Amino acid sequence: MESVIALEGDGFVIIAADVSNARSIVVMKDDVDKIRVLDDHKLFAAVGDPGDVSKFFEHIQKDVKLYNMRSGITISTAAMANYTRGELARFLRRSPFQCNVVMAGYDPAPNGAGPSLYTCDYLGTLAKLKFAAEGYAQYFVLSTLDRYWKKNMSVEDGLAVIKKCIAEVQTRFVVSQRRFAIKVVSKDGVKVLEAADSTTPGKKMDAMETEAPAQTVSA
Repeated sequence: MESVIALEGDGFVIIAADVSNARSIVVMKDDVDKIRVLDDHKLFAAVGDPGDVSKFFEHIQKDVKLYNMRSGITISTAAMANYTRGELARFLRRSPFQCNVVMAGYDPAPNGAGPSLYTCDYLGTLAKLKFAAEGYAQYFVLSTLDRYWKKNMSVEDGLAVIKKCIAEVQTRFVVSQRRFAIKVVSKDGVKVLEAADSTTPGKKMDAMETEAPAQTVSA
């Protein structure tokens, strides 16, 4: 019962993911960081079987690191996405990984393409998108992303859209997803906007910036 939401803006990509680890009706943890850092300019998030997600991420992370060490070249986001697609398709024929992946990165100039966002499902279907949602969030937030996403959005505008999506999930989904971790990748690297291991009690993110003032009831 997981949710991952992402969008690309002007020089950055934001990814948000719920932090709960639940099975059936039981919540086992509420501080799981599902947005992994591949390197200084790449993020990797996935939904699916927890064991498959963890194992597949480690597989990709170690292979990317080994390539960098052997060649001295930092792999691009597009190359990383295509390699991930190839590995999912290869393992599909013997021991498939049950996970859908969201990948984001920033490739600096002069040869880089800037920010980019990719999704790949467990069948190895790769797509380059401007916004994406995986897990249960995709049933609720794609229309919100389609309405509010704009080209050349600022980080603040992108974060506002992400919070609208989170509020929609928390309103519509019967299963409680109280907190989300949020990370952004840009030319400055990876920045954590909302941490997964926050000690602050779970609170719903309100899509509205203002609240109605409290009314005083006189006796």
